[in-house]
Amino acid sequence: MRTLQYLFMTLAAMLLATPAFAQGSGGAADIYAPLAAGLGMGIAAGLCGMGQGKAIASSSEAVARNPGARPAIFLFLILGLAFIESLALFTFVIIFIFVK
Repeated sequence: MRTLQYLFMTLAAMLLATPAFAQGSGGAADIYAPLAAGLGMGIAAGLCGMGQGKAIASSSEAVARNPGARPAIFLFLILGLAFIESLALFTFVIIFIFVK
């Protein structure tokens, strides 16, 4: 509980400090854009991987409990995995648009 409190306090301090880094283009902030893009893509890919793992684990458990529902579970599994993967691809496209 204490570690979560410290984590959220740190995140709040980081979010409140962002106006201090606001400046026009052509400054030192252009150096950090690829770093931020890589960090954002890493977070998006990691969370999408966790979501896909959770979806596959849940669907395999559902098929193990009720094998007769396999076609319906498989359909929703593939649909869900496509939606989860599209989130990572959207992040990838946004990185290509904003990082030059």
